[in-house]
Order: sequence, then C-alpha cells, then structure tokens
Amino acid sequence: MSDAGKMLVLFGVLMVLLGLLLIFFEKLPFGLGKLPGDIVLKRDNFVFYFPIVTSIILSILLTLLLNLLFSLKR
Repeated sequence: MSDAGKMLVLFGVLMVLLGLLLIFFEKLPFGLGKLPGDIVLKRDNFVFYFPIVTSIILSILLTLLLNLLFSLKR
C-alpha cells in the first residue's frame, strides 16, 4: 500500500509542476506552443489551436523523464 501512496505523491508533484508550467507557458523562452507544425486557424470570431508538434515534444520529454525516474527506483 505504501508504494501506491508514493506513486500518488509523485503524480501530484508532477501535476503541480505541469500546472505551474501552464501558468507561465507564454513566458517560456524556447517557444513551446508556437513551433512550426502547430496548427492555428483564425476566422472572424473563431480560433482553433492544435499544438501537435509541441505535444509530441512534450510527450518525448515526459517519456524520457519517467523512464529515468523508474530506472532509478529499481
């Protein structure tokens, strides 16, 4: 049961860090969210934004980070 508690705490810390990242997302210096390949459609009173390339890069980074954390846990 203590392993489940540790995983929940780790998940909570990651969620807090992700929340802080989203708060300060526009102030990030490396342009996440405005990369070439991110889809932005602007019409008269409609904006559709789909950050596909940003999502792929964040997915790769999170995968590497979690694999590192789990390998250090063993």
